[in-house]
Amino acid sequence: MVNNLSVEFEIPLVSFVFMALLTFVYFHKEKADLIENRFYSVILIASIFEIFIDFVAHSICAINPFATITTGFYVSLFTWMNRFMLLGFSIVLSSLFAYTLIITFPKLKNKFNVINICLIIFNTLIFIITCFLSVEIYEVGSVTNVKGPLIDFGLLVMLILLVMSMFIALLNIKHLDKRYLPIFLILALLVFFYFVLIYFPELIIYDFILAILCYLMYFTIENPDVKMLEQVSLARDKAEKANKAKTDFLSNMSHEIRTPLNAIVGFSECILTDETLESAKKDAQDIVIASQNLLEIVNGILDISKIEADKVEFVNIEYNLKNELNELIKLIQPRIGEKPIQLKVNFAEDLPYNLYGDIGKIRQIVSNILTNAIKYTEQGYIAIEVSCINRNNESTIVISVEDTGRGIKPDKIDKIFDKFERLEEDRNTTLEGTGLGLAITKRLAEMMGGKVIVQSKYGEGSKFTVYLKQEIHTNTEKKMKRVIEPVKILDVSDKKVLVVDDNRINLKVAVRLLEQYHVDVTECESGTDCLLKVKEDNYDLILMDDMMPKISGTETLQELKKLDHFNTPVVVLTANALEGMKEKYLEAGFVDYLSKPIDKKELERVLSKTLVDIDVTREVSFEPLPSEIYDLDTPLKEKEDK
Repeated sequence: MVNNLSVEFEIPLVSFVFMALLTFVYFHKEKADLIENRFYSVILIASIFEIFIDFVAHSICAINPFATITTGFYVSLFTWMNRFMLLGFSIVLSSLFAYTLIITFPKLKNKFNVINICLIIFNTLIFIITCFLSVEIYEVGSVTNVKGPLIDFGLLVMLILLVMSMFIALLNIKHLDKRYLPIFLILALLVFFYFVLIYFPELIIYDFILAILCYLMYFTIENPDVKMLEQVSLARDKAEKANKAKTDFLSNMSHEIRTPLNAIVGFSECILTDETLESAKKDAQDIVIASQNLLEIVNGILDISKIEADKVEFVNIEYNLKNELNELIKLIQPRIGEKPIQLKVNFAEDLPYNLYGDIGKIRQIVSNILTNAIKYTEQGYIAIEVSCINRNNESTIVISVEDTGRGIKPDKIDKIFDKFERLEEDRNTTLEGTGLGLAITKRLAEMMGGKVIVQSKYGEGSKFTVYLKQEIHTNTEKKMKRVIEPVKILDVSDKKVLVVDDNRINLKVAVRLLEQYHVDVTECESGTDCLLKVKEDNYDLILMDDMMPKISGTETLQELKKLDHFNTPVVVLTANALEGMKEKYLEAGFVDYLSKPIDKKELERVLSKTLVDIDVTREVSFEPLPSEIYDLDTPLKEKEDK
């Protein structure tokens, strides 16, 4: 009895425990949802099912005499057990065949459902056939075994499935795919098993072979790390979105930049053929408007670039919100044009007189929202309301812009703050814009600790509300920064200016702008030419382009500084207007910075600073007001008498 237990009981038991552990580890571990894994899962379950039945069967044999298990009840029990064991083997090997098919012909993965149905039909037929076949129980030494038509049929089915799997695997053997290893090894083990049965028929090792098959497949099956898959998937999605964003960006920019360029080129050609000065001036006005639109587009791109690079600088000063917004509204109101739109403005009475913060960014936020309202409103009204919530020395400013425009669909509201997003392009083909304004608005508000709320009824109108916290300043002794208007008439007729630029059109523009200040202008088209002219003559100011061939403006400046007695101020004149470039040029030795296109006010500032030593942005301080004016109990008449 001890011998029977050691032979019939222990091998199936060890195989079952091993398979149970392997199955637990496999299903407990997070894995990719691959077709190969699905077949392997079936192989695992079918294998542990077969080994469990075999374990039970041999346990019964191990604890019962041979005469007992050959009785009617045990014969029937063992017959059904062998039928289920054969079914388990059939499921394992047919799934192995299907697995071999899909790793050899990956396109078949799309036919998974068809293959799965075929496997179910095949194994159902096998089981039905086995129901009509019988087994015979016999004793080999101290071990109970079975034979008969059921066993012969089962061996034939297994052999056919294995040969078919081997044949499919040989078709792709040149690729040395490790996933074929279990198929080749299982055949080798079966040959080994055949010879073992000849010399040691009492050994039951087919459970062990199944366990080895599952174990090898566990390490050779294509099962990428799930986290790595997720990272790859995220990276792919990110790359696809970035590529789409780049395509959308180029498409938007091509359209938006070409629109004002079309006006600039078209009206410029018209000026060449205009017969009257008045007609030429009208065309020139349109060119200026188109140029401003083009500059606004470029500035929007630069603004969003600064925001994304986290290089936005905030400049906090004291300001009067009501005055600032009134000025802004006056500037934007002409954009309404001939549209039948009523502009309503309302300021709360408790709005603090002096606030402290970045009024430039606030103006930009309100300007973007207001411009957007004008753009998408054809008639009705646009209402601007400014209120506040004051607590101690802090004020929560609430600025709302309500319009009777087109409105926004509920499912599209979140998208309006995306870069380059313009909703319903088919309806908006006549409208200009890059779709950057609201994206900039939202990000600026959030960077200032505020937020933007959107309410909209499609077809009826929208309401944008901005919440921003600002400090309340009541100390009248605090210095106020004021900007003096640029000098209206600047005469520098006794000054000589050298303009260096490799582009003839840019030189012509600079010369034309400088002519109105009666300055003596000299042109040159390269850094090398600049060095020669400086050696030949003296200049009061040099306006220098940076991005020039052969020798850049920065390199030219370094060469100029090597000249004896050179002390002429050099101002960089560049189209490189990215964030941080001004500081870079100042560090390189330039005394100031002018960006292209040249702004007239900026040009006047530079000329005043370098040629006549006038600082048009200096701070102006006022003495504190007499304390008597705060004595509200004393009538003004009595104060005058004193």
